[in-house]
Amino acid sequence: MKKTFLFLFFLGVVNGVSAQELTWHTDINKAIGISSQTNKPMLLFFTGSDWCGWCIKLQKEVFLKPEFKEWANNVVLVELDFPRKTKLEPALAQQNAQLQQIFQVSGYPTIWFVTPQKIGEQINLQQLGKTGYVGGGPSKWIEVANQFIAKK
Repeated sequence: MKKTFLFLFFLGVVNGVSAQELTWHTDINKAIGISSQTNKPMLLFFTGSDWCGWCIKLQKEVFLKPEFKEWANNVVLVELDFPRKTKLEPALAQQNAQLQQIFQVSGYPTIWFVTPQKIGEQINLQQLGKTGYVGGGPSKWIEVANQFIAKK
């Protein structure tokens, strides 16, 4: 009986943790499609995942916290990575570099909030605002992010 209870408890904990996992998209076109279908703004996270200290700090202090994971249901998450130790596929590296130029990203982390808008046959990413690392944990970061999302 105890073993069954412990197994069910463990199974529930594992399911609860996995339900809180975030989906970070790397394909901008796929993310645009999801954003258009769900009518959610996109969060574009420009990062240097394996070398940028502030990016790593933002991940640990905000993005990996349950409060952020719950809030993230409001947006489509897109990671645009510029690693130094890991080599990206050429198409992904090119996509990220193009978006870096379009959004004039010069430092990391940079987070842009955008919404896709179809103009004729083209998709335009309407800028709602940008931020970066915000000290004070997930509640302070979410407070800043919500100001941009409110513009949608």
